[in-house]
Amino acid sequence: MALAVPPDLSDTDVRVQPLARTYPRGLYIEPHQHEWGQLLYASSGVMWVDTPDEALAVPPQRAVWLPPQVPHGIRVVSDLQMRNIYLPPKLASTLDRRVQVIEVGRLLRELIIKLVEQADGQTAYTEALLNLTLLELQRARRTQLKVPMPDTPDRRLLNLCQSVMASPSLDIAFEQHAENAGASVRTLARLFQGELGMGFAQWRRQVQLATAAAELIQGASVSQISRSLGYSPSSFSDMFRRELGVSPSLYASGQVAEI
Repeated sequence: MALAVPPDLSDTDVRVQPLARTYPRGLYIEPHQHEWGQLLYASSGVMWVDTPDEALAVPPQRAVWLPPQVPHGIRVVSDLQMRNIYLPPKLASTLDRRVQVIEVGRLLRELIIKLVEQADGQTAYTEALLNLTLLELQRARRTQLKVPMPDTPDRRLLNLCQSVMASPSLDIAFEQHAENAGASVRTLARLFQGELGMGFAQWRRQVQLATAAAELIQGASVSQISRSLGYSPSSFSDMFRRELGVSPSLYASGQVAEI
């Protein structure tokens, strides 16, 4: 577990603060929050971003917009090249007031990377980059494929959810999860319905769908993904189409309306 180390956010007259970091696979950055808004983006690698209400699977084709004061933690699935942008509260208010997963196209990707490279001062060039980046962020598509997370002090449910997210392919029986959590099956089932509004199997399927979607848009094949999640290719395709209304191949092509 690691602590977040953001740039200096004390000078609110500065219009942007960039951050470039490399994080190794398996690292967990514990929950924290900032006074500034944050665009969380990795130019390579995959991460899970945990917020109080949901968990977000984030490949390089997506970024997460976090308004000021939103608690969040980061689980590094594969080595990350992080490229973050922090915006002071006044400027952050020009973007969404809720957490959003934003699709990152070629132009937005290059703008973010170039803006982070301009860490040596607030020049006219930096200002122009920032203004265009804000315009692109405002018009970029949002994705709704998110995994609900429990907002509860009960560590049994939270630990189970985090365990599944760390290894979505492990087919561990719910009874075994209950035993590992030190709770009865009935208690754990009640916690799932009460906190998340769904049963364990449905919630786990949401984790697998988010994982699969992140891998699909990175170019992984249906057969690779289905094997990694414990499905046959045909059963995985059927599940994906049933839950999201499109085939995995069509989703990967990007030629579908936002889900």
